[in-house]
Amino acid sequence: HRKSLLKFIQARVDSNTHSFCSYPCGWRPPPSPGRINTSVNAPPHPACITIAFISFTMKRPAFISYWAFPIISGLVWLGMLLGMLLSWIIDENSRHYDTMSERATIAYISNIGADRLQPLFITGCTLTAVFLDAAFIAERWLRHKGRLVPNSSKGEKALSILSLLFAAVGTVGLICLSIFKTGTHGRLHWVFLALFIIGYLISAIFLCWEYQRLQYKNRDFPELRLSFWIKLTFIIVELGLLIAFGACSRTRNTNAAAVLEWIISFIFSFYVFSFVIDLWPAVETKDPSKRHKKLTEREMEEAASISNNSN
Repeated sequence: HRKSLLKFIQARVDSNTHSFCSYPCGWRPPPSPGRINTSVNAPPHPACITIAFISFTMKRPAFISYWAFPIISGLVWLGMLLGMLLSWIIDENSRHYDTMSERATIAYISNIGADRLQPLFITGCTLTAVFLDAAFIAERWLRHKGRLVPNSSKGEKALSILSLLFAAVGTVGLICLSIFKTGTHGRLHWVFLALFIIGYLISAIFLCWEYQRLQYKNRDFPELRLSFWIKLTFIIVELGLLIAFGACSRTRNTNAAAVLEWIISFIFSFYVFSFVIDLWPAVETKDPSKRHKKLTEREMEEAASISNNSN
């Protein structure tokens, strides 16, 4: 409706023969008696004010875009972690929970989340998962529509879809581990924790693989290379920390395991924020004329055969 109204007003303005205006139509008001009008002091035509206002409202600000999804997800995750950690240290003087082992002096995230801060834990995990999934879906949809650099092979599409599916597994794990708290549902809590970690880690591997292929074929887009290296670094670092976490848990070194869990969780927020790099270019392709050309199935097959021959 706004576009139709804009075209109507613009047509009405273009039909007039105005000679000056600081707005598009070039209007000059009629001279007042005994006074000479100057172009400097000429007020704008009311229709031009309307056009300018509608044009402004039609332009969605850059901050209201798809890259807001990972920003919200990452900030919620960081806020939840900091709120729980600081509350345990400051408000509760690092008290020993019933769900902690006897020798433990450092609480796991799940220990704090199983107590009075469980509503914060559930809300934070749910919002983080929902907005992160929204970022995954937006990335897939924007790439399909040509708003982002499109996939040039069926293999890249398959990697993207697999990444999305495993992210959904991680989402189920993250939400459910906050609901089924440790102590009351110990076994279920650990199962969902494993789903959360494995789901998002495998999702990151598939996504990193896709971006490796994208950046190799699209050298003119440095954001693809940057995103690839950030995700690869995340995978390597998190894998190392997870191995150390598993070793500490197996040897009953609970304090070291708890510290590693907090570190792993904080690093996860940087992975979430990396999707800002992926979704930011879509701001520049709102105009259909600036969008990337999507390859047909035949063009994808030809590109794949050329790539295989070159290798």
